[in-house]
Amino acid sequence: MKVLIQLTILVFFSTHGYSQAMTNSTALKQSLEKATAAIRNAFGQGDAALIGQLHSPQVIKYFGGKNVIVGRAAVEKGARDWFQQSKVEFIENTVENTTFIGEIAIQTVIFSIKTTPRTGGKSTIGRGRAMVIYIQDKSSPTGWLTLREIAQEAPPKTD
Repeated sequence: MKVLIQLTILVFFSTHGYSQAMTNSTALKQSLEKATAAIRNAFGQGDAALIGQLHSPQVIKYFGGKNVIVGRAAVEKGARDWFQQSKVEFIENTVENTTFIGEIAIQTVIFSIKTTPRTGGKSTIGRGRAMVIYIQDKSSPTGWLTLREIAQEAPPKTD
């Protein structure tokens, strides 16, 4: 009987002591949606400084091949350079999945970005799928910062 009690205690602590707290509250979902909307709106407004503030200083963004952006300053500079040449707007943002683990959110989305050259010319639309890891952070204007992002080509639309 003593062995059974010890085993029960061991199993309890091994499964509960190390398990990750999975949460999925409405409040968390709403706060993350406000944060992601702020990022999309900042692109639409051409606000590179705000885009920088919404990313962790240690952010890493992987866009395929050697296209890797490391750090908040690099994200802000890349956005500023893009905005000098083009008007940018998100025209699609379909959330596929969101998971909350403690103060971390992992989200996959299908997105489309319309880029219109400022010097005239035809707009282009880039469509992709991204997995983004967000962390809650009081230094962020929205309470969330982008920590990691991986983007790839999105699957074709099935209209």
